[in-house]
Amino acid sequence: MEHAVLEGESFSPDCSTLLMPALSIGNVGQLAVDLLVSSSRARRVAYLDEPSVLPCAGNDAFGPDAVGDLALALEAYESPSHRLAFIQQRSPIITGMVVSFAKNVANFISSIEKDHVVILSSLDSGKRSIIDASSDMQVYYLSSCNEDGSDPKCEMLGWKKLEEYDPSQRRWKCLASLVEGGDLSEDMASEPDEMTINDYYLSLPFAALFAACKAKGLKVTCVLCYCSEGDNMPESFQLAGAVCKLVAQDPEQFHGNGPNGWIIPLSWKSVYGPPPDLSIF
Repeated sequence: MEHAVLEGESFSPDCSTLLMPALSIGNVGQLAVDLLVSSSRARRVAYLDEPSVLPCAGNDAFGPDAVGDLALALEAYESPSHRLAFIQQRSPIITGMVVSFAKNVANFISSIEKDHVVILSSLDSGKRSIIDASSDMQVYYLSSCNEDGSDPKCEMLGWKKLEEYDPSQRRWKCLASLVEGGDLSEDMASEPDEMTINDYYLSLPFAALFAACKAKGLKVTCVLCYCSEGDNMPESFQLAGAVCKLVAQDPEQFHGNGPNGWIIPLSWKSVYGPPPDLSIF
């Protein structure tokens, strides 16, 4: 992965925690990162060029006015006042290149000396084995703090560890081996049905990113929620709020124009296009 630092900018060692989305259903991770970048008034410090990510370009995502600043597929932001760094991804990974993407991202994050990587992503609610009937969105997590993926700090926040993660299972061992650049061992290759990485959770970018960052010795936490396709702005608010608790930030201190202090990104105004012409009714 190559990067171009903007003139007059640099990566600050004070912004040691980096937040980024892992693309999935409903784009909740991307929306939450948009919300966090906008609300923390983070400034863009670099454009990233990754061959495994499809190119795209659009108008300024955060405003307050659309002045014509290009927003590209991968960008890095930092908010020194909140000691946070961000990577925003706006286009999908090329099919078959998820592991390559994850390794390149982990190498880049390690090169700019970030200590903690927080990955925001969503999961298909249709894949849930147990339905939570509570009104509040349940947050799930996966952490590198312990080998089994658990983290006492996340548990104290009321989050649940992703039960589908089991590093002793062959599927997860296979992913770890691929990320580390090794070959499958004979016992793994002998059971193709067991070892084919088509398991839903393993197929998502967050799993490869988690494995790659962990392999580089980075502290990494995945913050996850279940959702369906549709208007997922409510889930993005909740996921962003959950991450704020993890990194000791209070949305009220953002003093924004949205609910609970959030600053609504300019790009959200056009997510669903203009309202209908009432004269047709």
